[in-house]
Parts: sequence; C-alpha cells; structure tokens
Amino acid sequence: MEQLYQTLNERKRPEDVAEMIMELAKDNLTAKEKSLLLKAAKGSLSRNIYGYTSMAQAFSAAVGAEKQVSKAIEIFELNDKKSDYNNQKNIEEFIHFVSPIIHKTVGKNDFKNDRLNKTQRKESGLDISKRSYNKKWRLLTHIENKLLKFIKESKKIEFQKISKHGLAHTLDFSNFSSDISTACFIAYYNARSNLRSIFTNQRQERAFDEISEMLLNKCKAKHDNTNWWAIAHIYTSCEVLSNLTDEQKGSLLGRWTTILQEIADLLEEIWRISDINLKTMVVKKGNDSTTWNNTAGAWNKARDNWMNLIYSLGLNDILEEICFGKVLRLMAADVVAWHFLAGGKLDPNTDVWNKIPLPWEVFQNKAECNKKLIVTYCRQAELDPEKSGWIAPRVHGVAKFKPTPELVHGVTITNPFLAKFLKSHKVFSGKKIKVMDFFHEKR
Repeated sequence: MEQLYQTLNERKRPEDVAEMIMELAKDNLTAKEKSLLLKAAKGSLSRNIYGYTSMAQAFSAAVGAEKQVSKAIEIFELNDKKSDYNNQKNIEEFIHFVSPIIHKTVGKNDFKNDRLNKTQRKESGLDISKRSYNKKWRLLTHIENKLLKFIKESKKIEFQKISKHGLAHTLDFSNFSSDISTACFIAYYNARSNLRSIFTNQRQERAFDEISEMLLNKCKAKHDNTNWWAIAHIYTSCEVLSNLTDEQKGSLLGRWTTILQEIADLLEEIWRISDINLKTMVVKKGNDSTTWNNTAGAWNKARDNWMNLIYSLGLNDILEEICFGKVLRLMAADVVAWHFLAGGKLDPNTDVWNKIPLPWEVFQNKAECNKKLIVTYCRQAELDPEKSGWIAPRVHGVAKFKPTPELVHGVTITNPFLAKFLKSHKVFSGKKIKVMDFFHEKR
C-alpha cells in the first residue's frame, strides 16, 4: 500500500501500477477482473524482456539552495545541522537566521544602495574587512535569488502535476489507504492520467480506460467502504461528487478557485514575456511553449473540476455572472501543417479563445466573462457550448486499454534502448542534428 501511495507523486507506467494492484488486491479480484487487469500487468517492467523504460519515472524537481547554503555555512563558520535545503521553509529560516549577522535586511539586495558603508559597519560592531563583508553580502543575495527561483520552479512543477492528475499528489496516506478498492482506482487512474502526449493530429488517448472503469465499479459495489472524498481529488464526475457532503464540495470548490487564481497569475507572467500569436496559437521562436502548455493544461484541469463542483452544488446561476473560459495550448507548426494536409482546419475553439477575456483579466476585475458571452462566441464559431465543455462539465467516454509506448518528443519508438539513444541525441526535438554526431559517439 505504501509503494502504491508513492506512485501518486511519480510517473509510473500504468502497466507497473497494474502489477502492484494485482499483488495488493489479489484476494479481492474476480477471475474476470484479474483477466482485465492482466491486460496491463503483462506489460510491466518486471515481466518485460528489456526490464527498463526510456521514459522518466518521476516528475522534474526544482533545485534548491543546497550548494549556496553549504558555501555560506563555510564562510560564516556556522554549526548547521540541517541538511535539507531543497525545502522552501528551511531556506527562508536560514536567510532570516544568517542575515542579521552582517546586519543585512532581507529583501534589500541592491549592491549599490543597500550595503553598509565603512562607518555604518563600524557603528554596527562589524569588525570585518570590506572584502569579507561584500563576499558574505553577495552570497546572501544569491541565496535569496535562488529561493525566489526555487519557489517559481516549484510552482511550475506543481501546476504540471495538476494538469495531469488534479490533486492526487496532495492526498494524505490515511485517506488513500482507508480502502483497498479506493486506493487501487486512484493509483491506476493517476498513472493513466500522467501519460505523455503523443505527436499526432488527432485527439489524445483518454485517461479513463476499461481498467479504470472496472476499478471504479468495484468502489461503487462497496459503496459504504469507499472513500469518495479521496477519489474526488482526482476524478470529479457527477456520480463521485454526489457522494460528498456540501461541506466537502465547498472545500474543494474554494481550493480549486484559489488554484485557478494562482494559475492565472503565472499565465499572465508568461504572456507578458512571450509574443504569443493569439489568433492561431501556433508556437514560434521566443515562445516558452513548454511552460505555457503545462500551465494552460493546469488551468483547464482546474476549470473542469471547478465547473463540476459548481453543477454538483446546484450553483449554476453563478455562471451567469462568472464563467471562466478555457485556455488553449500552443501548437507546433508541423502538427498544424499536418492537420491541414489531412483536410482539417483551425480548431474552432481558437475563435472563442480569441474573443473571451484572458483569465487574469477576469481575476483582476478588468473584464467580465459569463455564460451568455461564451455561448454567443461558441455559436459564432459553430460550436455546441455544452458538448465542447465551455459552459458545462465534459462527459468522457471509456477507452480501450493500450500499451504505454516509448516516446521521444511524442514520437512512438518500439524499442526502449533505441528510444534512449535517440533522446540523448535530441532527435525529434526540433533542433538541427549533425549526421556524424548522430551515428558516432563523440570521443
């Protein structure tokens, strides 16, 4: 159970999670359920001839201030027993503990105006040379800047996780492990939700597959034992939410609203430093497409959950005053060209996105976005406002299970060794590749 819980913060393949579930729930599965689960489990790494995958098994992690703090401990000659400075709280505590030693004000980092001069150092009782003072002052400034960067990168990674699986990674162990069927559904659906996008001009594979459906049905069969609160952290269908109290729904609604506001702030920041083509949403040089797409995905996931809770609580009238719009991802030019060659056209959702207020404008009360406005623009774009997910919870079907492919920048590779090799040489990355570098390792 503990190993299964750890997968909520990882990117394990559904096949490997299915293998863990078969072991954990072996006495709680019918022959038919075992047969269905085996569809995935037989592709686990433990049963695979290769025994490994080229795909990363974890999300990226922000790098803290371990290096800078270690240097400061040496220079300030401190006896520090803490070892974890990949932690925001510990970095902040260190800064506030050390800065007074040289009478530095936290947050005052202007080298010209914020340092103490010779007279001020003497009055403060600092009996150190100017060179030593400047060295310590600069180092503390570096640590403060590193902290800000760490917070920002941590937020980006948090939003990437949200874009994939909602709030699954925030679940505590007690709620997750309170019921085996609950834990199995959450872990497997989490793994499916974390799958990478495939390079295609078609829709991406649905996360909710036949195995997810079977595991959720087991939760329904043991309704009273199921922890619906835990499931609602990753899957907020109308049926799941109907099992929560209004207080629980309200708690989730408040949480998702706060998350939407935080995501909107980051979207605005990316927007301001990028020259994004609003009308086509085709990526171009200078666009930070990775951060934008991860953050847009987080917005849409948060918005879906927010919308589901609004309807579940019977607060539909709120949408007459405020109805957040979707945020479109940036598309690679080659994918767009491929789509047009196949007889497609620009996604009609782009027309709606062009006209509605931007998310941060709504939160900053600079513009209003309501149901009536969105319905009008959807009809102009010949979109059904409900079925397209603009004003109502989206209804998802059930996909057939498909083995997880080895991917290199979204392109399917049949062999994990080959995939690892191609990835190391940046093949399919969009960067120019030298033929000799590709076929021969540099000596």
